[in-house]
Amino acid sequence: MIRLKDIAAQAGVSLMTVSKAMRNASDVSAQTKARVQLLAQQMGYVPNSLAQGLRNRKTRLLGLVLSTVVNPVFIRTISAIEESAHEWGFDVILSHTLNSPEREEACIQRLLARRVDGLFIFPAYRLAPTAAIYDVLWQRQTPTVILGQRVPFCSRFHNVESDDLDGSSQMTRHLLELGHKKIAFLCGPPGAPWAQERLEGYRRALREQHIEPDDRLMFTAGASMEEGGKVALQMIHESVSMTAVQAANDLVAMGAANVFFNQGIKIPGGLSIGGFGNILMSEHFRVPLTTVRQPKQRLGAAAMDIMQKLLRGEQPESKRLPASLIVRASTSAPNA
Repeated sequence: MIRLKDIAAQAGVSLMTVSKAMRNASDVSAQTKARVQLLAQQMGYVPNSLAQGLRNRKTRLLGLVLSTVVNPVFIRTISAIEESAHEWGFDVILSHTLNSPEREEACIQRLLARRVDGLFIFPAYRLAPTAAIYDVLWQRQTPTVILGQRVPFCSRFHNVESDDLDGSSQMTRHLLELGHKKIAFLCGPPGAPWAQERLEGYRRALREQHIEPDDRLMFTAGASMEEGGKVALQMIHESVSMTAVQAANDLVAMGAANVFFNQGIKIPGGLSIGGFGNILMSEHFRVPLTTVRQPKQRLGAAAMDIMQKLLRGEQPESKRLPASLIVRASTSAPNA
């Protein structure tokens, strides 16, 4: 391993001069800096980031905590954060919680032990108004950006989120404009604020058209394709009277649609289906899915912008970005 003293010996200058040249210090001539830096590159010198972090109390590391790395909802946001971080000279450490508050606390503690400069967190949502690990983050004044809606236990931190309430209302209004009156809604996890917003958006759009939401058309479906399939079977067994289904996310919509297909129900001829999220698979589903686009790339870029300001000691504003409807082949007017 090449060390600074090896470069100093080769360059014929002092160890202090090499150290200053590598840090681009102002009291070393431009000619000497250029010669030392070129020599370091030719010799294959790799800076010790850990040692640098100990000196300046900055590790240039950021932690990213999310529920699972395989959820396609996160891919574009993660990509945008990593790309922005790379441009700013940061590395990102990824950790996943499996939606467990206990595992989330362990993940955050490990990242703090690694002395990360800041944290991005997709929270493991719980109903409790407080969470000890978030109190720790607040007390330590760790720069933290919440990726998603804030609830009481994480309300003190800045966040980025999409306008899920309006996005869901857009989907319901689209189905109503096609002529659907009996629209079933497949709800997300009860404790998740994004699921509550999307349900409220559905209800609001119905009431705008003087249609009272019917509890018999609302089903708890979770967030996965498997859960969407299970609730679709339940709806078939209960002979639910409906002409359209609106799901809290794309995975649930596609899981339900697969079951309806297997039961001989045509989409959209026999039943229209809409999702939420615009994950990559939705466009390439067996019937391309009408859905709501969340600005995932922009959310990731906005999160990194907030983080940069926090690291500079500024007080940025949280961001709530608009969602937009994408109409594809899975929705049409109901059969007469």
